Amino acid sequence: MKTRISALALAALSVSAWSGCTSVSGANGKPDLSSTRPNIIFIFSDDHATHAISAYGSKINKTPNIDRLASEGVMFRNCFCGNSICGPSRATILSGKHSHANGFMRNGNRFDQSQVTFPKQLQAAGYQTAMIGKWHLTSDPVGFDHWIVLPGQGQYYNPDFKTEAGRIRKEGYCTDLTTQFALDWLSYERDKDKPFVLMCQHKAPHRSWMPGPEELGLYRDEDIPVPATLLDDYRGRGQAVREQEMSISSHMFSFYDLKLIPTEAEQKNLTGPDRWWKGMRDRMTKEQLAAWDAAYEAENRAFREANLQGDDLVRWKYQRYIKNYLRCVAGVDKSVGQLIDYVDADPELAANTIVIYCSDQGFYLGDHGWYDKRWMYEESLRMPFLVRWPGKIEAGREVDALAQNIDFGPTFLDLAGVKAPDDVHGESLVPLLTGDAPQDWRDAIYYHYYESHAVHQVAAHYGVRTDRHKLIHYYEPNHGYWELFDLETDPDELTNVYDDPAYAAVRARLETRLRELREQYGDTTGELGGGEFHVTAGIASAVPSGNGWRMRANTGGGYLLRTGDPLRGKTSLECTMHPGDADKPGNGLIIVTGGHPRRNLFRGGVDFQKGQLILMRNMKRIQTAKLDIGDRPVPVRVDVDLEAHTIRASSGGQSVEAALPKDWAEISAYGYGAGNCTTRFSDLEIQRE
Repeated sequence: MKTRISALALAALSVSAWSGCTSVSGANGKPDLSSTRPNIIFIFSDDHATHAISAYGSKINKTPNIDRLASEGVMFRNCFCGNSICGPSRATILSGKHSHANGFMRNGNRFDQSQVTFPKQLQAAGYQTAMIGKWHLTSDPVGFDHWIVLPGQGQYYNPDFKTEAGRIRKEGYCTDLTTQFALDWLSYERDKDKPFVLMCQHKAPHRSWMPGPEELGLYRDEDIPVPATLLDDYRGRGQAVREQEMSISSHMFSFYDLKLIPTEAEQKNLTGPDRWWKGMRDRMTKEQLAAWDAAYEAENRAFREANLQGDDLVRWKYQRYIKNYLRCVAGVDKSVGQLIDYVDADPELAANTIVIYCSDQGFYLGDHGWYDKRWMYEESLRMPFLVRWPGKIEAGREVDALAQNIDFGPTFLDLAGVKAPDDVHGESLVPLLTGDAPQDWRDAIYYHYYESHAVHQVAAHYGVRTDRHKLIHYYEPNHGYWELFDLETDPDELTNVYDDPAYAAVRARLETRLRELREQYGDTTGELGGGEFHVTAGIASAVPSGNGWRMRANTGGGYLLRTGDPLRGKTSLECTMHPGDADKPGNGLIIVTGGHPRRNLFRGGVDFQKGQLILMRNMKRIQTAKLDIGDRPVPVRVDVDLEAHTIRASSGGQSVEAALPKDWAEISAYGYGAGNCTTRFSDLEIQRE
């Protein structure tokens, strides 16, 4: 029998429910868990959607071990991420801050280890800390007494692991190995006289969805139910949903994602991740590869013979994808069971250990025809969060209050009796664990996704979600629109009601709440030049600075471009640039294009870190020259000669030159660029002949 607690209406809990609790009671007769210094086992998976957990109502699979945490503990119904992508979610959990404040806005950034994190604070408070599994923050872990982590995304079969002593390769399956490393640390390596926090973080069920040997046969002779929106036509929403590149129908790779085997002819024309097909197979042992091929060979042959087309092909791709995804989930669920069983085998350990299951964000399981995450829509915004501590928190309770991954660190610190830093954005969830949430608990959560015009082409956006409504702002000038959804009447978020007069009051209220949250969290990112630039990519903010702009780029090739005033003949573009104050030296670039404003971009400018004058075509450096930069601002000039079809970048007496495409008749767009840094620019001065 489940009871449910919301932040606004808290049901009274009977005294008998707590008769076995040894914690000190609070003012309301409920256990006070603050400063109890329990052990914490934080089991964390990658891309595990709540609708692939049976405790959350999955219609497509069973997760009996994760369900144990729900039946024996507390399940949060409304836990959300602040930026639905792997690295940023992890950085948020460590720091208790949204992405703009912890500096890790997109995959590929480097986590700043100088900042305060909850593992550092727990370590200083006498906790042993261990980090095992997927890390994905570029810099090595800090604040951990023991760590062994996957490099980058890691591999499913026979993965490499990074340790303080160097890199090692272990034979086996990644989920199993991560679990065994965690069990070994619990059994043999920790100091059993100290409290501990163990972060056991799985790669699964992240793409490319490679199941373990024991799960290869699951779901073989059955069809997984198809989501109602698998064939979504995206009517009723803005342009961004039609520009994405994450659809099952068009953007899955046959050999990397769908596990087909390319013919000799197909192997000559592999593109994208399909080029990694052979490397994944070569990594396997003979025995592993034999089991793998036996699992897929008959189905692959039948698919080739069927020559499916149209919607039938989409449905086949969905079945192949979702079965492999769920097989990976089954491996994680098995791991959860092993860790729970280890804890329960020792009554003293069980009495003093919280076990948590969570994922870095949600995921699309064919919903809207998609895989992956990134959007503020429910399937990728929502996170599973289940907490078990027998005898301390009531079993089988559900919490409806709005929680977020900014809250995890403050919660762990509260349990340990450690004060969270004043500048964290999150709040302790301890009151929600005990059913004693304050009446003024948050009424809305904030979200901001940055990694636009990169993999999957999901536009940058931020927004606010309450218990019923959601407001999303796609703020890049090339989009520049809003979406509003009523989650009660439209749970699949198919109809944007932003311009519906019936929702005018709701819209005004949410716009005010969004402004308040951005001010509360100090988020000025997403402010892009007040209409000065018409096309952007990978830029978090562009604000006036003197007679120019201060630009924060959060991708390797961010840019701001002006259009509408073509430049012809011979043109020179000049500006002075230097790195921003808060970041390590990055780069500054003047960008031009003579065609589509997102393709075939030439960049000329300065690499401050390497001391180079650089000329790039798209993201590739084609010419460089040594440049004496020092601490001074650097003037850069880019000369474009459309008659001679040449481009030259100059600075400090150095110059580099390259040929332009012969079909360029004009400069159709021009502006600034930078990569993963903050750069300040003077205004562009343009001279024409």
